[in-house]
Amino acid sequence: MPAPRDLPRDIGEFIRDLRRTAGVSLRQLADRAGVSNPYLSQIERGLRKPSAEVLAQIASALRVSTPVMYLRAGLLDAVDGQGVLAAIAADPDLTIAQKQSLSQIYETFRRENARSAENPAGGDAAGQHEES
Repeated sequence: MPAPRDLPRDIGEFIRDLRRTAGVSLRQLADRAGVSNPYLSQIERGLRKPSAEVLAQIASALRVSTPVMYLRAGLLDAVDGQGVLAAIAADPDLTIAQKQSLSQIYETFRRENARSAENPAGGDAAGQHEES
């Protein structure tokens, strides 16, 4: 297993290995994940860094756990938040789409809280930015 600092550089190769193991072409994976073929190619070659949303789409298309994909991409460390995401990923009563949605919501809340902690003068982000 690569060191944590090496994980973000490794995500493209990880995705390519998963794709090849699944016997899926680049074009097929791009279609299933809802991304363009050139963009996916750039991710696999390490030229682009995918967002958490794109990683979740690729994870779903490859039928792998979104938290595992986030770990490999360096968006989540092995301890921080892993319990919640692992519980979501392991729940047999949730669909893949539900697991992805919950994981994305959880990560969004964590990012918002981290931004609020960095900028305490901004107030409570959850209470100040309600939209309908």
